[in-house]
Amino acid sequence: MFKHILVPTDGSEMSINTVKRAITFAGEINARLTFYFAKPDYPVALYGEGALLDPTTPERFAEMADHQADQILSAAKTLADAAGVSCAVMSAVNNVPYRGIIEAAAGSACDLIFMASHGRRGLSSLLLGSETNRVLTHTTVPVLVYR
Repeated sequence: MFKHILVPTDGSEMSINTVKRAITFAGEINARLTFYFAKPDYPVALYGEGALLDPTTPERFAEMADHQADQILSAAKTLADAAGVSCAVMSAVNNVPYRGIIEAAAGSACDLIFMASHGRRGLSSLLLGSETNRVLTHTTVPVLVYR
């Protein structure tokens, strides 16, 4: 049924567990995976009359984001390779992760998004929302939420 699955990951423990389960699932149904990481854009945080709160340059920030993406995605790829599951990795700068996830799924012609639940319950879930909920609300691609 599903042949190409997008797996967003952020390197958190819940996300790593989701990556592992997505690999197992893809192996069971003979699907390929694309692991996706949404890199943050440079934060333009100003204070007072234009003094930056964060002294990191945009170039250095981009290098750090690229390094983080490489670490997280290569760890996911290593797990998929060890399981014999075909995969690709991709990252893009996007301060709105749910939009990046939806764009990555569409751009890669994925027929399923396999992602972690946010892990929050009750009032905090209602107030804080989640990227998972936003993806569910805005995408036309089926979403499998792993808890």
